[in-house]
Amino acid sequence: MIYQRQFIKELSVTAAGVFVLLLVVLVATQAINLLGRAASGSVAIDAVTALVGFWTISLTPVLLILTAFISSLTVLTRYWRNSEMVVWLSSGLALHQWIKPILQCAVPFALLVAVVSMWIQPWAELRSREFAEVLKQQQELSLIEPGVFREIGKSQPRVYFVESFDADTGVAKRLFVREKDEKNRESVVFAETGQFKQDGGKRTLTLQNGYRYSGIPGQADYDRAAFKQMTLVVSVNTEIIDPKQNRHTLPTQTLFANPDPEYRAELMWRLSLPISVIILSLLALPLSYYNPRSGQTYNILFAIALFLIYQNGLTFLRDGIESGKIPFLLGFLPMHIGMLGVFWLLLRLRSQPAQTFWPALKSAFFGTKER
Repeated sequence: MIYQRQFIKELSVTAAGVFVLLLVVLVATQAINLLGRAASGSVAIDAVTALVGFWTISLTPVLLILTAFISSLTVLTRYWRNSEMVVWLSSGLALHQWIKPILQCAVPFALLVAVVSMWIQPWAELRSREFAEVLKQQQELSLIEPGVFREIGKSQPRVYFVESFDADTGVAKRLFVREKDEKNRESVVFAETGQFKQDGGKRTLTLQNGYRYSGIPGQADYDRAAFKQMTLVVSVNTEIIDPKQNRHTLPTQTLFANPDPEYRAELMWRLSLPISVIILSLLALPLSYYNPRSGQTYNILFAIALFLIYQNGLTFLRDGIESGKIPFLLGFLPMHIGMLGVFWLLLRLRSQPAQTFWPALKSAFFGTKER
């Protein structure tokens, strides 16, 4: 029908605009945040673009859900505001006839959310965490620059100077290292070569072919020792975490086969995202009701409230599954069934003849012939 084609066309244009607007705002906010962290030295400036890209992919399912809900609500509200819905109902047509065109737009969104949340997002999360671990390994090493004195370390800071340095391999040539212990005794080390390595939970520096001078400044008691190899502990508590052990990075098929509550909670969340697209799009139909004579837009407030209840309810149930207090099906089904019930009730309420709230609610529950 003509109205279906027109509705799908308007919804597609609106959805494109809403998605781009949300994406620009959120990406700009995250980019500014990461640039601020990069300026303070907590994030490498070269990593900002990659981190923003990974973050955008992980946020795509939520953006698509918001896009489907907001665009459906916006287009249908305009139909009410311009009295097109009034003409529709006056022609003897029912509101439930809008369900089909809404689903024609919502189902592709749901399929896209399913693909992203179940396959693309875990891959992006894995790559993001692997990238973060690489940055974690290179965070201190990135501070070392050839020809520049740098102080590295918190509990026992050392001053490093190298003539040349390869950050990828951790190999430095012609090193100078100065440190001071708790007794105010200084040590100065000169070495031909050195290599930074990760040894379990420690980061070490292995020096070769050098000399070590140690003593108290101002006193003539310095000791000199030559060495072929010496190992210094640069920092501790730097153990690398395997990203594959995180539930957000696991493939969906792995979650299906694992009965662990933590993994079942992640599976429940991934399955809930595409379902919520369809339910929220359907809820936009009764929530879009607008009375041009009143000039009030309370429907927007109700829509926001229902969206927050829906999303927070899913989060609460996911936490219950993760803690093992709620079985998988008992945590997966209630919010979706409840919101479908709200949609059915609101649709019947809007299909009743004009009357006060309580009689209309009673008619919606116990049945009155739709006009």
